[in-house]
Amino acid sequence: MYHQKIKTENKISIRDTLYSGQTFLWNNFYDHGNYYSTIINSSPVILNPVSEHEFDIYSDSEFVNGSNLHDFIHHYFTLDVDINTIFPACFSRLYPELWQLLAKYFSLKIIRQDPFETMISFMCAQGIGMHLIRKQVSMLVQNYGEKRSVSFLGREVILHQFPSPERLASADLIALTRCTNNNRLRANNIIKASQRVAEGKINLDYLCDRQLPLPELRNMLCLNDGIGYKIADCIALFGLGRFDAFPIDTHVQQYLGKWFNSTTALRSLSPRSYLALDSEIRTILYPDLAGYAGHILFHCWRKEIKKLHSF
Repeated sequence: MYHQKIKTENKISIRDTLYSGQTFLWNNFYDHGNYYSTIINSSPVILNPVSEHEFDIYSDSEFVNGSNLHDFIHHYFTLDVDINTIFPACFSRLYPELWQLLAKYFSLKIIRQDPFETMISFMCAQGIGMHLIRKQVSMLVQNYGEKRSVSFLGREVILHQFPSPERLASADLIALTRCTNNNRLRANNIIKASQRVAEGKINLDYLCDRQLPLPELRNMLCLNDGIGYKIADCIALFGLGRFDAFPIDTHVQQYLGKWFNSTTALRSLSPRSYLALDSEIRTILYPDLAGYAGHILFHCWRKEIKKLHSF
């Protein structure tokens, strides 16, 4: 396998990054040290953290998605984004206690993921916890994704590629329901969204255009059954590289109320209050990086305040 050593100027926590609720496709080798594996753009990839500033990457290909392995992974893990530029300069002065809590999570990175994988993964994620989301996505790739086998450290590693839009578009509804926690409506929405991508009615290349205004992007995604504002913003942030997209769920609503004294956060989360909170956060964080900073806040809230485990 091809091997690259990635060194970073800023710290990176691989575990916080992979288990913070932005991706559900990486798996840890629990019986073989600190290794993580997945398939990215048809290429099996294995990762081994060496230190907070260094990790090893292995793949069966020297190139991933047209870029050499080193450059692709550098971009994939947003190592081009300096943590010192994410929060406003005045943030630590205005919120000193929160800043101390956040400090241990500045090594969390947003991942630039495949748009279709991200869309379907978060359509699986509505109203359930991370452990169950990971289970559903795992069942989805095992039942509908192409099986791959690679030899690594003297053992066979079995991986599954995320299914193509065409594969999910043709899935049997009842069979797919087994991968959506027996939620037939969710399975049907996934099939319909996959059909729209396969037919070009959802143009993911067009949605990747950075010049597309975020409200327009969000509204276009919300035309699809099973995608509301929160899921649309997750797709934008994690799958389309839109660091200005700020997904809001119950955890985010809670920390906006507690840490930033938002009275809007005390209301029920409706489309109207969602957009009001979205506007509020852009007066606190840099608008262009609100989602990047917001995910660090989200992870900190879950770990430090809610005492929730990462899976």
